[in-house]
Amino acid sequence: MIDMSVGGEPVTYMEGAGQIIDGLEAQLSGLPAETKTTVIVAAAQAYGERDESLLHKVNRSLLPVEGEVNVGDQFRTAPDPRAPVVTVASVEGDEVTLDANHPLAGVDLTFHVEIVAVREASAAEIEEMASARRRCGCGRKRGSCKDGDCNCEDGCGDGNCDDGGDGNYDDGNCGEDGCACER
Repeated sequence: MIDMSVGGEPVTYMEGAGQIIDGLEAQLSGLPAETKTTVIVAAAQAYGERDESLLHKVNRSLLPVEGEVNVGDQFRTAPDPRAPVVTVASVEGDEVTLDANHPLAGVDLTFHVEIVAVREASAAEIEEMASARRRCGCGRKRGSCKDGDCNCEDGCGDGNCDDGGDGNYDDGNCGEDGCACER
């Protein structure tokens, strides 16, 4: 476990489950309890480098938000809770530049951590994690269906990634950007 802030509850994670950023997990792996260390994670191993192709200029009237729009504002691009979050990078008249990069993209991160406890995961915890990884979602990164041929509103098929039902990897009906099991 990692104590994220003095006096706060420790952050718990299962090693190898992808619950924390890759670069942090790699450097914490195998450290014993009571270890205090500073970990520096390069941007590429955290939230990635900035990608200028993720900056898009759009007309203000196309934005899914009401009222004034200011530099630094963040909002989802659609009502779907899985829709990407963008940041307003600039506003020039009716033209708004949106940045779809993660706010920490391109930033090297420094963590001051204390390993409070280390233990083996229980069988139930391992099964719960495996079950969560077998659930289906839409798109390579929980985006929308590429060609609309899968029913993303109701999930992929019956939500069971192992039975070869519609929208699952096993049956080959959906491509990289369509419905896919999150594994």
